[in-house]
Amino acid sequence: MLFKLSIKNMKKSFKDYAIYFITLVLGVAIFYMFNSLDSQQAMLQVSQSQRDIITMMIRMLEFVSVFVAVILGLLIVYANNFLINRRKKEFGIYMTLGMGKRQISKIILFETILVGILSLIAGIVIGIFASQFMSVLVAKLFEANMTKFEFVFSKGACIKTCIYFAVMYLAVMFFNTITISRYKLINLLTAIKKNETIKLKNPIISILVFLMSAGILAYSYWKVTAGVQTLDTADKILPPILMGIIGTIGVFWSLSGFILRLVQSMKKTYLKGTNMFVLRQLNNKINTTVVSMSVICLMLFMTISVLSSSLSLRNTMQQDLKEMTPVDINLYKTANLPEKATIYGIEKIYTKEQREDSKSVEYTLTQNGFDMNLLKDVVEIPIYADNNITWKTFFGDNLDEVKTLYPMLRYETAEQFVKVSDYNKIARLYGQEEYELKDNEYIVLCDFDSMKNIRNMALKNENKFVINGKEYVSKYNECKSGYIMMSTSHVNTGIILVPDSCDLKDEQKEMMFLAANYNANTDEEKEKIEAIFTSSNSGLIQNLADNGLEIDGLTKIAIIESSVGIATLVVFIAIYLGIIFLIASSAILALKQLTESSDNRQRYIILRKIGCDEKMINQALFRQIGIFFILPLILAIIHSIFGIQFALSMMSGLASTEQLLPSVVATVLIIGVIYGMYFLATYWGSKNIIKEEK
Repeated sequence: MLFKLSIKNMKKSFKDYAIYFITLVLGVAIFYMFNSLDSQQAMLQVSQSQRDIITMMIRMLEFVSVFVAVILGLLIVYANNFLINRRKKEFGIYMTLGMGKRQISKIILFETILVGILSLIAGIVIGIFASQFMSVLVAKLFEANMTKFEFVFSKGACIKTCIYFAVMYLAVMFFNTITISRYKLINLLTAIKKNETIKLKNPIISILVFLMSAGILAYSYWKVTAGVQTLDTADKILPPILMGIIGTIGVFWSLSGFILRLVQSMKKTYLKGTNMFVLRQLNNKINTTVVSMSVICLMLFMTISVLSSSLSLRNTMQQDLKEMTPVDINLYKTANLPEKATIYGIEKIYTKEQREDSKSVEYTLTQNGFDMNLLKDVVEIPIYADNNITWKTFFGDNLDEVKTLYPMLRYETAEQFVKVSDYNKIARLYGQEEYELKDNEYIVLCDFDSMKNIRNMALKNENKFVINGKEYVSKYNECKSGYIMMSTSHVNTGIILVPDSCDLKDEQKEMMFLAANYNANTDEEKEKIEAIFTSSNSGLIQNLADNGLEIDGLTKIAIIESSVGIATLVVFIAIYLGIIFLIASSAILALKQLTESSDNRQRYIILRKIGCDEKMINQALFRQIGIFFILPLILAIIHSIFGIQFALSMMSGLASTEQLLPSVVATVLIIGVIYGMYFLATYWGSKNIIKEEK
């Protein structure tokens, strides 16, 4: 009998279960999708390094999934609590008819099991089909070959999803039993007649709190943008975060204290239509949901910031890769071998001829069995360094100011010098701008934004320095863009170009640098040459190790694969957490509004009695739900404007504001779809609730 009653209740209360059911289904589907990557990777034709990154991403997602499960579990408990409160009168009638609390608990138990089974089935089915699109997304992000694409079902992800959500439903059953045991019959029967008391705050105090909160937020915004240079440790980052939380709570606490009074002073607006009713409803909601609104606002802020920043990171890295990897390989080595070296515990002595000849990367490669015919467009140049000319020397009179802005820089770092004709060889190969210098001029090449800014401070003051007794002045009052070594992004902190006549000594040579392309026409041929430089089984690598020699390097293939892997890892985790935060905040808002609509049915009945038609009532309902949804979103967007700038500053050189617009557009679309879906579902659900007692 109780089971049949549970089924009838579910059919009758389907509109109440709609938001709850949607949230469960979305949670299950997303959980399955992100945990099915282990099955999807099998069909992707990727390199071993990319497969290692995917494996690492899967392991990280497993840890993130535990955090996600906790969030979803709390959300499910909260949503189920709404359903219990919604049906207090129904439970009171059951108890009047002689039903005990244990039997009521069984009814709720059956309903929870039914909803759980249905949501699991629906969520997993949606997740299975959606995960196929996830495979395509993974392939696109990793630039993988999809010729082996096939429909994949992940048994492991399905089992994991069922186990995690089964635990959540058990927790819900436990909390439901405790909740029902605490109810008293009189409270259940009179619950519908009880309304929360509207407490009007002192408007003067509210305005003062609002101004103080706005000031706290403004200071925290300044701290994470203009003052971001001082946030170099975790303990310094924490205070602005705490100020942001306190300011957010203060803003929502104070809003209900003066907005109503402010609008009341505008009689034409306040007395127009149902504005009076809407404003008082909103005042009551904000007044009683300060903490909830603050939490929702902060969750939306995290969603916007995390998604926008991570997508911007990936877009920037993708664009930079095309520019920063103009050739197939860079190799570099210490310019001078030592006289003695210990190899495998055996002391090795290098002759003068060996030490001199080994200064050339090409010579070292040839002597250790590498066929130079495998490379083309070979350019090799020396790079010099002088320990007497450091960053400290370069900044000169601006040193104190620079240290104030960037106290963590290593100012003892020696500057690197390259003769202009040598650089022009590299520039010609890379397709970059070439330069000319007079005998007493120099140029600073720097494309790392933060370092470029502080170097420009010194260059604008006509900075000078001396090399081996001769003084040099900067040709320009700012850095010029350029680099020698390939990388994933613009991270060149500074290379100084000097005239060919500059008296740089052999002992000042820091390294020999070689840039070249593979002499190959196909990807397969390039990968074979690549393996010579990267595989631990390579004869070249073993010969170098046996002779105690080291040649470091970067290859275009390795840079692209690692860069794509890191960006994809960040994006996946960001999307996973961002969507979960978005669903949680949207569901909490929706359930709060449905609870309010349920509690305020009598007020809508009174509106009908005083002559309001359904159109006016629906408009009033739409406006108050819309404002209730948009308030935390507006403040979250304001937070995000500064939060994203902070994130981009922390990722300086990796993410850029130029790629922010597409990322923001993508984030807006994601939020618009999910947030909008919950808003419409809430509006329709609330309309049905207030129509029940016409």
